[in-house]
Amino acid sequence: MFSFSFSSFFCLQEVVSEESEEESNGVNLMEFSDEILLHILSYVPCTDLVLNVRRTCRKLATLCLDKSLTHTVLLQKDYKVNKDKVKQLMRDIGKEIYQLNMAGCYWLPSSTIDHVTRCKNLVKLNLSGCHVTSLRLSKMLSTLQHLRSLAIDVNPGFDASQLSSECKATLSRVLELKQTLYTPSYGVVPCCTSLEKLLLYFEILDRSREGFMLSGQLMVGESNVPHYQNLRIFYARLAPGYVNQEVVRLYLAVLSDRTPENLHAFLISAPGSFAETGATKNLLDSMARNVRLDALQLPKAWINGSGLLQHLKFNNPFYFSFSRCTLSGGHLIQRVINGGKDLKSLTSLNLSGCVHCLAPESLFRKAEDDIDSSILESLVVSCCNLRHLNLSAAHHHSSESIGNHLCQLLSRLKHLLSLALPVCSITDVAASVEKPPTTPNVVPQTFGRKVRIGIQTYPRNLGDQANQKIESSVFWALMGSLRFLETLEIIGSSFSSAMPRNEPAIRNSLPPCVRAQSVGDSEVAAISQLTYLQSLTLAQLPNILTGSGLINIGLQCQHLQTLSLANLGMMGKVVYMPALMDMLKHCKCLRDLRLEQPYFCAGAQFFQALSHCSSLQRLCIVSRSGTLQSDAVMSFMANCLEVIMCHMFMGESLTVCKNLQQSIVRSFQAERPALNVVIFPLLHEDLTEVIRDVPMRHLDEITLFKSRVAEEPPNLWW
Repeated sequence: MFSFSFSSFFCLQEVVSEESEEESNGVNLMEFSDEILLHILSYVPCTDLVLNVRRTCRKLATLCLDKSLTHTVLLQKDYKVNKDKVKQLMRDIGKEIYQLNMAGCYWLPSSTIDHVTRCKNLVKLNLSGCHVTSLRLSKMLSTLQHLRSLAIDVNPGFDASQLSSECKATLSRVLELKQTLYTPSYGVVPCCTSLEKLLLYFEILDRSREGFMLSGQLMVGESNVPHYQNLRIFYARLAPGYVNQEVVRLYLAVLSDRTPENLHAFLISAPGSFAETGATKNLLDSMARNVRLDALQLPKAWINGSGLLQHLKFNNPFYFSFSRCTLSGGHLIQRVINGGKDLKSLTSLNLSGCVHCLAPESLFRKAEDDIDSSILESLVVSCCNLRHLNLSAAHHHSSESIGNHLCQLLSRLKHLLSLALPVCSITDVAASVEKPPTTPNVVPQTFGRKVRIGIQTYPRNLGDQANQKIESSVFWALMGSLRFLETLEIIGSSFSSAMPRNEPAIRNSLPPCVRAQSVGDSEVAAISQLTYLQSLTLAQLPNILTGSGLINIGLQCQHLQTLSLANLGMMGKVVYMPALMDMLKHCKCLRDLRLEQPYFCAGAQFFQALSHCSSLQRLCIVSRSGTLQSDAVMSFMANCLEVIMCHMFMGESLTVCKNLQQSIVRSFQAERPALNVVIFPLLHEDLTEVIRDVPMRHLDEITLFKSRVAEEPPNLWW
């Protein structure tokens, strides 16, 4: 994505300040039309526009206050904004702001919220991830009479009885509410009597910091009944833990008594086992009788073994998620896509972990058996407008039938923007039965160790690399057909991250699928055809020998912003380090980098290469038995001024980690208000306590590994 800043306007200041209008060697942007200049200015952060750019000349002073630029103010990833800038911004244009997004601004003190009261005309307000007390929320909402959309966090200590009558009056007019709960509570839901869209994120831990078990029962005074009569969209996402399940059942209890007539999207994302109860069964039965849905996601236990899908009715569905369900391909075709009819409206489909979804039956089938290509073909034909498809976390093995390979069938989906596949699904059938090549002498054993003279670490001639076997492979053809793909995930079907959410670090990982053994450098090189690729995840590719394909991606995928690499090649050696360093020199737009690899050496050469990524903002390294060089990390932080997040979970001692973390914070916190640093031993028993203090934005978007394709319906929240 194109980015712009105040520094880009230094040339403007010089041009407009000259009294002479004589021609210069540069282009005078002030001669452009207002429409073109407004388009350019729309890429500049609002704080820069109002506080800096508009002071350069009279023309820009007028344009920077144009309604098209001040109507919506996005501060959610403006990591340089501070309390004083927000205060000045609200003073200057507060009355002109109709939509304000401050999501994830965890570094701003809670007093910053007081300045939002100047935005009298606010219609949409997102404060997720911000520190807001009950009293501050009450004071702020009392002045926002036009508010219709609100996103907040409910933290321990929240007390709904502190909300004033004026605040409750504002909440009664709110139509859209997104609420993230860190404590058992209804939050402000009972006050929102006109709700049409309700998004709930349950992040309640089972234990307090002191080690006490928490209860999912709501506190006294929290028993007000939510009002769902106008509800159109209900979405709930649960973090692991039984308390989250207990609390969400209380929210669902009202729905089970009376299902809203206009409900058209019902989505519950719950990890692990979330058992169905009598109340939830009544709710689903009522939905089957009374509503027609456009979006559906349910816990796997609510679908597995039941005939629910046969009775639910759908209108013009745009999103389905059957993640981790045992849904067979036969049921998928018959009960969901209605034998191939009426699914042109479906744009997002999540079948992650559905091990039997491409097989006619699941009763006597092994997870590793070949897929039934006719089922996938029916899916592709019926859902021809799919833009987001997730088939990860399963063994989708194609047969030897010509023209029926999974990659060949998926190549028909020309509208795909994001795609997640298991590694074993992209291999050619003929190659998968051959023994993968092993050349232990042609790769460096560890980073920084010398290689014998005469042996290349990776091919230098990228043209020759592309002309090897990859052009004739089915995966190469798939990548060539999906030219507009923006997000790609290739994840081993048995891969699990070494750092799960609320558990100790995993010490042992499952071996990769046998079919995946031949997937390596040539397949990675095929990805370089995706010119518009913005996000790439590669995990558990066992046949990575040199990582040469990464260089192709660095050269060709110039829009790449997010890169996540995990467990590539041999587990005892980081064989792709030289190629990765070459790749990073070309990644000028890279903002987020996550690396998970045992024995990773984060040393001077690596950080020197990483310093070429001038746009980098967030770095996360997870490495069992990994090492780091503190001086190299400090030098990297000093050179890369945009970096605001540094998470490193390595094999170093607690003392080394703490000293480095303190040094980084002490040296850079003042000039980088959003700086978040966590450096900690991966296998330490207190890791989960450290993780709970990480801002949710970073934890959810980069620190924790997960498949993100079709995780939620598109445009779920603004």
